[in-house]
Amino acid sequence: MISPPLLRWGLAAAGLGLAFLGALLALAEQSAGWALIALGLPLSGVFALAGDALGSAFGATLRRRWQRLLAETPPWLGWLALSVALKIPVPLWPQGFALLGLLSTGALFVAGLSYAAQRAGWGQAAQLAALACLAGLGVELLGSRTGVPFGQYSYATAPAPTVLTVPLIVPLGWFAFTLAGLQLAGGRPWLAGLLITCWDVGLEPLMTAQNYWRWSDPHPLWAGAPVQNFLGWWAVGTAIAWGMKRLAPGLFDAKEKQKAEGLSPSFSLAYFTEAFFLPGGLVLVGRLAEAGVTLAVMGLGALLARGVRRAS
Repeated sequence: MISPPLLRWGLAAAGLGLAFLGALLALAEQSAGWALIALGLPLSGVFALAGDALGSAFGATLRRRWQRLLAETPPWLGWLALSVALKIPVPLWPQGFALLGLLSTGALFVAGLSYAAQRAGWGQAAQLAALACLAGLGVELLGSRTGVPFGQYSYATAPAPTVLTVPLIVPLGWFAFTLAGLQLAGGRPWLAGLLITCWDVGLEPLMTAQNYWRWSDPHPLWAGAPVQNFLGWWAVGTAIAWGMKRLAPGLFDAKEKQKAEGLSPSFSLAYFTEAFFLPGGLVLVGRLAEAGVTLAVMGLGALLARGVRRAS
């Protein structure tokens, strides 16, 4: 039997899928696309709140949960919602990918920082962000200049803004997604590193298509990236996750309980929003096979994390 939270989020994803279909139709200059966007986006929000109460109690349940949501929604969840909202215009304004990507990743970073501050205080949150961003920036500088640990690639074509040639969204992303991975992994650094690597499976074809980086490795495996890249992502992701857990062990307690009805999820929700939008972005740039692989890999990563948590 499907659990109520899973039913809600599944229906919410279906609503987003309807809006995404509308975006594709709008790109093809089909007027019906705008109607699907206008229908799918609010439906997604409604289903996320009360998709498990379809029937006679739906209206009352929706009102009750909406009022509760307004009263209890933490700031980080609002920033995460903004990050998601900034992804939606991309199909209709592909020329704005760099700007929207920067704003969306920035909002995701603030969401992660706010989440960590709520649970562990602003001091520890700042330390976590500094650790992940500086480590991520350092390893990207090393990698793009020496080929270690990811392979031969360059940021020469990266859009601004950059930090020492590395796109700003890269270190911001290292923090946000390591935090999300650790939450989903129940505080297990090795598993967080694996989840981050699953994320990179989708990043490689999408970001190379947008010229954020360019591979020149003689042994490409996936979207120009060699197998060394994915081993490097796992190793670096695991190391950063280990450091973050050492700084704030209580933040990643594997037994941390969620609030009633699943209306206050952990920051692991960011993983699932990326698992939806990353394949969608690949579809929009014509990478259908890569989109399917990304969706499958990120889905398998989430299932593995769930299985490991339940087995412990």
